[in-house]
Amino acid sequence: MILDSPQTIRAYTDAGWWGTETLDDLFRRNAAANPARLALVDPPNRAELTDGEPKRLTYAEAAAAADALAAELVRRGIGPGDVVMVQLPNVVELPLAYLAAARIGAIVSPLPVQYRQHELRHTMGLTEPKLVITATNVTGFDHAAMMREVAPEVPVITIGPELDAILSTPAAGLPESGTTANDILTICWTSGTEAEPKGVPRSHNHWIAIGWGTTDGARLTDGDVLLNPFPMVNMSGIGGMFVPWLQVAGTLVMHHPMALPVFLGQIGRERASYTVAPPILLTMLLANEQLLAAGDFSSMRVIGSGSAPLSAAMVVGWKERFGIDVTNFFGSNEGTGLVGDPATVPDPEERARYFPRFGAPGTDGEAWGNRAARGTETKLVDPLTGAEVTERDVAAELAFRGPTRFPGYWRRPEMTARAIDADGYYHTGDLFEIAGERGDRLRFIGRARDLIIRGGMKVAPEEVEALISRHPAVAEVAVVGVEDRRMEGEQRICVACVLKPDASLSIGELRRWLGEQQIAAYKMPKELLVLDALPRNPLGKVTKRDLRMRFEGRGAAPSIGESEEATPA
Repeated sequence: MILDSPQTIRAYTDAGWWGTETLDDLFRRNAAANPARLALVDPPNRAELTDGEPKRLTYAEAAAAADALAAELVRRGIGPGDVVMVQLPNVVELPLAYLAAARIGAIVSPLPVQYRQHELRHTMGLTEPKLVITATNVTGFDHAAMMREVAPEVPVITIGPELDAILSTPAAGLPESGTTANDILTICWTSGTEAEPKGVPRSHNHWIAIGWGTTDGARLTDGDVLLNPFPMVNMSGIGGMFVPWLQVAGTLVMHHPMALPVFLGQIGRERASYTVAPPILLTMLLANEQLLAAGDFSSMRVIGSGSAPLSAAMVVGWKERFGIDVTNFFGSNEGTGLVGDPATVPDPEERARYFPRFGAPGTDGEAWGNRAARGTETKLVDPLTGAEVTERDVAAELAFRGPTRFPGYWRRPEMTARAIDADGYYHTGDLFEIAGERGDRLRFIGRARDLIIRGGMKVAPEEVEALISRHPAVAEVAVVGVEDRRMEGEQRICVACVLKPDASLSIGELRRWLGEQQIAAYKMPKELLVLDALPRNPLGKVTKRDLRMRFEGRGAAPSIGESEEATPA
C-alpha cells in the first residue's frame, strides 16, 4: 500500500533522499554477511515481564525465526497491505514481528502495552486488523484476553509456547510480496489535540530517512551494540533504535521497562556502544556516585536524550567524566527530526540548548553531516496569523516538509488537512525560536498545543475531558498538565470541574470511576479542583493558562484533592 504521491516519490528518489531498499532488504543483507553475529538480545529480567525464557539470537537465527513467523502469517491469510496489530513489551518477538511483516508486505500497527479496551476499540476500528500478536501476561495483565473481548473475531497469536513453536518451525518457500520501499510498513499511534489517538502510517523509505538521524548523530558503525529502553512502538524505539540497528548490522539489546539496576547491568555486560535515556535520569546518575560506581560505561560512546530540555552541566559532565557525548534529539511520530550532535552542534553547552536549524533557507542538507537533514525544509510560522517568522528570538511554530514527513493521518483526511498546509509543510504545534550568531540554531520554547507528557507518553487533554464529561456528577470539565513537583520534565494531570447541582466528587472517586472505564493508567488525573465556573476568555474558550496557574499556586489548598491510590497498570 503506497500513500505518497507519484510526484513526491519521483522527486525524492531522483534527489537520492529515498531509495529502493526495504527494511527487509537491509536485514537480509546483514544476515547474509554476518550470520554468526549476535542480532537480538532479550531483557535478562524477561521472566518478570512476560512469558518465555530470555533469547539471544544470531542473525542467522533471527532470519530463520522471522521467516517462520512470516510463513505462519501467510498460512493464516495475511498478505500485502493487511494489518497485523502487535501489543508486546520490549522482547525480541517485537522486532521479529516487524521483520516478518516486512518480508510479506504486511503492515504492523504496534500498540503501547499500557493501552486498554478504550484505546483498543478506537485503534482496531480504524485499522481493521486481520491478526493480533500479543501476550497473556505482561507484568500480570492478560492482553490476549482483552483483545478477544474487544474483537473476538480477530485471531490472536500469543508469545510463549504458542509463538515459540511457530518460530522453531522451518519456513517453506515464501511467496514474493512485491513490496517496494514506498509501501507502508507501520501505523503507529500518537495523541495530539484531537480527542483520540491518531494513526501515523510510515513507509520503509520514511523510516530509513529518519533512521539516519540516530545513525549519523550517534556516529554508529558496523556491528555497534544498541541498548533500547524505549517502547519500540513509535518514533523513539523504531526510528531511533530498530532502523539504525539495521543500518549498521548491529546488535539490538532490548530493555523494558526502565529498571535502572538491570539497565546499568546491560550496558556493561552487553558492551553497549549506544543507548538513550531521559535527561532527568542522566542528571540523577551523575549525582549518584554509588550508582555510577556500579556501572561499567567503558564501551559507551554516545547517549541520546531528549523529550525535555537538557542541562548544560549534564551534557558537559558526561563528556568530562566518561568521554561520552550526549546527543540531543527532538522528534515526533509525524517525522520531525532535529539532531544536536558533536558534528552539528560541537559545543556541549550549546548542544543542551540548541538544535541545528535543518532546512533553513540557504542551507544545504548535506553540509550538516547528518543524512536526516537531506531534503528537509523547515520554517517558523506565527501560530495565530500563519505568517513566516524570520527574526531571531521570536517564538513561533515549527513547520517542516521533506523525506521524513509522514503522508497523512490514517483514514483521517480532515485531521491531515488541518496538520499539513497547501505547500506540504506539517505544522508541529511546537514553539521554537531562531537562535545562534548566524541564525543557524533553533531553541525549543514549548508546546503550542496542550499535550500532557506523563510517563514518557503523550496525553490529549480532550480525550480525558471527553471521558470525565460522562461522569454523572460533572457538568463541565477542563484538563491541563502541570509540571510534576517530584519529577523534572514530567507533568501531572489536573482536572477542573463544575459539578451538577447538589453533586459532589473527590479525586479518589473520579479515579475509581475512570478505572472502571478501562483507560490506560498514565491518563489518570492526580488532582481535582471543583469550581463554580471555568475561567473563559471573551470568546467563551476556557483559558487553560489560568487553570494551570491555579494548580501551580494552590497546590496545598484544601480544595485540591490529591491521591496516590494504586491503579491498574
